Amino acid sequence: MHLSLFFLNGAPCINPSLAASSHFTTSALSKPGNTKANLFGFSVKLTNVSNLPGLNTMGLTMARLDLDPNGLVPLHSHPRASEVTICIKGTLLVGFVNTSNYLFTQLLRPGESFVFPKGLIHFLYNMESVGPAVAVSGLSSQNPGTQVASLAAFTSKPPIPDEVLKRSFQISNQDVARIRRNLG
Repeated sequence: MHLSLFFLNGAPCINPSLAASSHFTTSALSKPGNTKANLFGFSVKLTNVSNLPGLNTMGLTMARLDLDPNGLVPLHSHPRASEVTICIKGTLLVGFVNTSNYLFTQLLRPGESFVFPKGLIHFLYNMESVGPAVAVSGLSSQNPGTQVASLAAFTSKPPIPDEVLKRSFQISNQDVARIRRNLG
């Protein structure tokens, strides 16, 4: 196996003399995503340099979030970006926990927005039990990264030792096994 000494973190720039209007537009967020693809009932579609080349070096990403009735974007963080979310459809309960473990929450209705500070654990929950919810988020990085807390803790490869999980979450061996099984 050959490992390169260099890692290209990003995308090469378009030659300015070859840039076109099409590099600065996309329909990537125009259609709903598949909310059945995960057990939480949500989908996230992102703009990136493949579907919107004009984003390259701009330090921005946009996302469309579709949530089933009572769907949840579970506790997660973006290590390299702050996020502002605008509710487009439905009623969303959103929130984040600061570094003093204080929970900030807000109920968002269409047209209302909320800011999640960089790196902090946050969530979005569709309060509607009948209809779907839609939101659009802007993130302050071309590569914000996402880490879902439950998946990071219980489905890492290799696995975090059971004893660490038991003591961290104050749960039993059976709880660890059940959570790992449920998260798949």
